[in-house]
Amino acid sequence: MGVDSINALVAQLSRLPGIGTKSAQRLAYFILDMPDGGARELAASIVRARDSVRYCPVCGNYTDTEPCAICRDQSRSEETICVVEEARDVFSMEKLREYRGKYHVLHGAISPTDGIGPGDIRIRELMARVEAGKVREVILATNPDVKGEATASYIARLLKPQGIRVTRIAHGIPIGGNLEYIDEMTLLKAMEGRREM
Repeated sequence: MGVDSINALVAQLSRLPGIGTKSAQRLAYFILDMPDGGARELAASIVRARDSVRYCPVCGNYTDTEPCAICRDQSRSEETICVVEEARDVFSMEKLREYRGKYHVLHGAISPTDGIGPGDIRIRELMARVEAGKVREVILATNPDVKGEATASYIARLLKPQGIRVTRIAHGIPIGGNLEYIDEMTLLKAMEGRREM
């Protein structure tokens, strides 16, 4: 592998979120030092995941089965739906091992400055699930930033007339923070301290 190939690998790795040039170089050299089988297995895993993982048609979470394992789980309550912005937020919530309801992934947040309105995220799908009749509570776990708050307020206004209990996770999470970077204890306290909207 020549210098051009190494530079190309570093360039690709540095495109990953949170990976700067130095980290990308360390990762590139780590990959180059891996046994041949390990490097090929890593590459094959990336390709396999890209080919087989898709969004659950019910909740919008990442899955390689339809519906996803959480939606299929009969032991989870269908009376509670936790609404999150991104599929990776489901993973963060699941680390708590406390929440036993279902999820709904919006795939974004309302942001007029970015040209994202209510019709651009999965709010219609959420309303259809609520209108099916089993849901008693919707927990709004959008990020505690301007976009997340706007999205939570919009959804709460839609749900209130339907007699659904609408709660918001507590603000133990710092403003501007993202769920994927919050430790489990802070996230647990935020869930326990959620409030009616």
